[in-house]
Amino acid sequence: MRPLLIISVVAALIAACTQAGSAAEKAPAPIAPEAVFEVSEVARFDEPWAMAFLPDGRLLVTERPGRLLLVDPTDVAAAISVAGVPQVVYAGQGGLGDVVLHPGFSENRWVYLSYAEAGDGGTSGAAIARARLVEQAGAASLEGLQVIWRQVPKVTGRGHYGHRMAFDAQGKLWVTSGDRQKFDPAQDMTSNLGKVLRLNDDGTPAVGNPFADQAGVAAEIWSLGHRNPLGIAFDGDGRLWVNEMGPRGGDELNLIERGENYGYPEVSNGNHYSGLPIPDHDTRPEFRAPVLWWTPVISPSSMMVYAGDMFPDWRGDAFIGGLSSRSLVRVDLQGESAHEAQRFAMGARIRAVAQALDGAIWVLEDGADARLLRLTVR
Repeated sequence: MRPLLIISVVAALIAACTQAGSAAEKAPAPIAPEAVFEVSEVARFDEPWAMAFLPDGRLLVTERPGRLLLVDPTDVAAAISVAGVPQVVYAGQGGLGDVVLHPGFSENRWVYLSYAEAGDGGTSGAAIARARLVEQAGAASLEGLQVIWRQVPKVTGRGHYGHRMAFDAQGKLWVTSGDRQKFDPAQDMTSNLGKVLRLNDDGTPAVGNPFADQAGVAAEIWSLGHRNPLGIAFDGDGRLWVNEMGPRGGDELNLIERGENYGYPEVSNGNHYSGLPIPDHDTRPEFRAPVLWWTPVISPSSMMVYAGDMFPDWRGDAFIGGLSSRSLVRVDLQGESAHEAQRFAMGARIRAVAQALDGAIWVLEDGADARLLRLTVR
């Protein structure tokens, strides 16, 4: 190994250790969920990825191998496998991903799915399709399915799809698009990789996006410089929050602003997996820094902002699912600032978190035979 490379690696490891000590001192000690919640197991799934509650209290659950289930929490044994799901690339981090309902679902029955889609020459990319959920005689299907958005370009590899979705109060569809582990596309305006996107409900670029004059996929882009954004949620005042996995350290919670560049891969509060350093955010003030970051990492997988009545003291707080941290993290949001308030040691990788109609908090574990848990007040 060359002397300069050895020096760089050693410096990176020293920096990582320093950051880890600092971040660990700030994080609250993990507590058992049973100390706060009544924890009930509702059902089990095969590699679940996301869930969405229907207006009648039932929920849709995606499984990464390519199955969409319609589940009645009062009769989980009668869960319905929904027909008409698009074919997915089930490999690496790819497969069937997020599921959200159109704001007018009660009238139009539109369901939106994100997934990994095959391309030419062994490539793949995230895609979003919408279809109407039709139920008849105890069966359910997706009808009129249409692909409305795709990552550009499709690339090799099976990681960092991102593809979380959220609708805002104006009915615009927001999408997180990962960098697909290719680094540079996050700064490339001819690609929609490594970006946060603002679309109409039919997948077309929304009017008022900051880079519309550049045409092409740039017209979709709201912000850039993201790595693997896996959680997206609006707070009660309409601010958009996105959490993303950092590289070796430096998981982020970002407040998303119009036209801002969040710096990846030019800056990060983590380092490359090889040990080579990445400049910290504070070295490049032209890039937007995270509001909150974690080293050691939590591996954030999903996020919701609580708006229910069951836990009134937490109204307006964010809840983030943690994979490697095997945790549920409560973040106190105060305007444009945030700090970690509690960390619940769940004993399993947490893939998704959602709020039910009654204000209960539901979490999906990750992997095979993963539990769907309902957290209620003790």
